Amino acid sequence: MEVISIYFPALVIISAFFYYFLDNKYRKSLLTILSCAFLATLSINLLAYVLVYSLINYFLGLSIYNTRFKKAIFRTGIIINLLQIIVLKYYGFTIDPILGLFGLDSGISRLTEILAPIGISYFTLQAIGYLVNIYMGWEKPERNILDLVLYLSFFPKFLSGPVERSNHFLAQVKNQRATNSQNIITGLKIALLGFFKKVIIADQLAPLVTNMYNTPDSFGGSYILLAIIVQPLYLYFDFSGYTDIAIGFARIYGIDLIQNFNRPFLAENVTNFWKRFHISLTSWFNDYVFKQVSFRFRKLKSYASIIAVFVTWILFGIWHGAGWNFMVLGLIQAVAIIYEYFTKKERGLLFSRLPGSMKIWVGRLFTYLFYGWSLTFFFSADLPSTFKLFSKIKDLSNFSLGTTPLIPFIFGLSVSLLYLVFEILQNDSSAAYGWLKRYWTNHRALRIIVYYTVIAMIITQLSGSSSFVYQIF
Repeated sequence: MEVISIYFPALVIISAFFYYFLDNKYRKSLLTILSCAFLATLSINLLAYVLVYSLINYFLGLSIYNTRFKKAIFRTGIIINLLQIIVLKYYGFTIDPILGLFGLDSGISRLTEILAPIGISYFTLQAIGYLVNIYMGWEKPERNILDLVLYLSFFPKFLSGPVERSNHFLAQVKNQRATNSQNIITGLKIALLGFFKKVIIADQLAPLVTNMYNTPDSFGGSYILLAIIVQPLYLYFDFSGYTDIAIGFARIYGIDLIQNFNRPFLAENVTNFWKRFHISLTSWFNDYVFKQVSFRFRKLKSYASIIAVFVTWILFGIWHGAGWNFMVLGLIQAVAIIYEYFTKKERGLLFSRLPGSMKIWVGRLFTYLFYGWSLTFFFSADLPSTFKLFSKIKDLSNFSLGTTPLIPFIFGLSVSLLYLVFEILQNDSSAAYGWLKRYWTNHRALRIIVYYTVIAMIITQLSGSSSFVYQIF
């Protein structure tokens, strides 16, 4: 079942009626059944894999908590979790090339074609976080296997997150709330915004970006430069759109998922940008990788943080995919963050010479352009393709959109910029934002017109075949 289809929101809305008619003790069972059914529509092999995976981590959690061999079992659990993602996601990148040098073929790459668990990067991090929490004493192991299955497979967040924390999610599952109409209304509004971001904005910007990476030889430097500038908008509205859908539909069931975005393009430096973009993932790496590596190398003092930054961000890049381009993506984020740390004083003095809010906007502009440039490593098939695109930018003549539809692109770009203006007012001008909010609240007819117009626009664009960028992870 595709998220961007009429069937997914219909499933949520219809099931919500049954959910709130049920006694509290049966509600999480319904959510577990719905999640398993959703996985089955994607692949019956995927459902079987996630169930077995959940069962293994269930017993690992109990064993870590109830044995004197705590460290050994914990390490075994981490190895099992890492091995399964290495085999199913990174085998072709890491091990197959080595075996190929000796003319060997393990056949495991064919196994990945059969299984290829969608969402493996997400549920692996969530399971590892669960085991770490138990080992560190931050959380007790889950005694109800169905609750752990629900945590790892909850269908609104399964494909593209947010990366939930077990102690945040499971606590809500165990303490089901009474029926709250405000939760339902708020959830529907958030989900509607998510569909709007994805269908009305991201899908209109997508052809400009995807065409360049599908047929890079067909475009000149002007087109490539435009695509690099636009691709942060495309990824933001695509990914935050899915996140809003997930958060909104989860809210309908009375579950609050972790916030994933906080106006990232208003960040004034790369360090702050990653505190605003894909928050659930970056905070996970901060808590479970950066802090642990820093502590392990604490005797090296300031060098410990440098080592931790490089380890964290290289792993962050690898998490996104099996390829050198993803490693470079993480590496350049690490370099930028370390540069900002060591030049903070000098940059402060330099920017202090700029008048008024100009220093803020210069920082935001440079951060946006840096992110746009780095995304070329994210979208490209490999490193040679990335550098080939960069080499073509020097020729800015003969601009053409090629097969990219002009009107939909201009529409999507215009709406995306209007949305960013709204975020700017929300962040920078509380007075103007407050006035808009009051105007919106006090004019019911306007709200009805806008809601029905947006719903109509979304329905006309639903094709059932529109996937999310982060779904591939």
